[in-house]
Amino acid sequence: MLQIGIRLHDVNTHCAPEMQSLEARAKTAREQGFCCVHLAPQKIIKGVAFEGAAFTEGMGHYFRRVFAENKLDVAVLGCYMNLATPDQEKLEIFKQRYYGSIRVAAAAGIGMVGTETGAPNTEYKFDGNTHSEEALQIFIRNLADVVSCAEKYGVTLAIEPVWKHIVYDEKRALQVIRSIQSPNLRIILDPVNLLAPENADQRERVIGNAMDALCDHIAMVHIKDFVRGEKDLVSVAAGTGEMDYRAILRFLKAKKPYIQATLENTDHTNVVAARELIEKMYQEV
Repeated sequence: MLQIGIRLHDVNTHCAPEMQSLEARAKTAREQGFCCVHLAPQKIIKGVAFEGAAFTEGMGHYFRRVFAENKLDVAVLGCYMNLATPDQEKLEIFKQRYYGSIRVAAAAGIGMVGTETGAPNTEYKFDGNTHSEEALQIFIRNLADVVSCAEKYGVTLAIEPVWKHIVYDEKRALQVIRSIQSPNLRIILDPVNLLAPENADQRERVIGNAMDALCDHIAMVHIKDFVRGEKDLVSVAAGTGEMDYRAILRFLKAKKPYIQATLENTDHTNVVAARELIEKMYQEV
């Protein structure tokens, strides 16, 4: 059984402000047929500075209550700070946000904090050094501190390989896992994020290699689609682009029963159709 969820900040975006509260979005997500969510609090809750000190146990208890009332699990709490920034002052601020997110996750009963792997610059942009070994080692060194905190709280820290970030394929991901050697370090698999114009035509091979190599470490999945823009791939809702999900869903059905998979890049016009497409295809593979 595939447990399908939604990014909560993609819910009710077309609605009046009062329908964009955490509570209202959670209620809508459940009504749309989802059983879990990807929670990025800073993208939903306005007027709160999500710095390290803001992440209290009380915040975690609040999240736990809201989602329990709506019979939803939080599959992952997102924290997307750049752990490879050369700005040491910012790096310490970012680490405190990770520590706080882990603390909140533990209090809320959220088993996983998710992140991407950054770039070796203050702009968090892809450049000529992003795929370098030096950038990878900087990221590993700083990630190790965050994983150590996750171990203490009994929370999983999951990294997501992204083509334009430091960890861009399964080989780099395995290098991180083997370097840190912690059972609390896992992988979020987003097949589309492994792609770029350079390899999109070989996507079956690229995604297949990642699933095979990272199978033991994959903790959850993101599902979206893509179309080709003028210079880059553009992420869109599942079923509205070029992706064929059958091999991915066959892998999940055989190797990852009950895994949580959250839809991305949906809106109110296509979200239910995207869920129904993936559910139907999962039953058929």
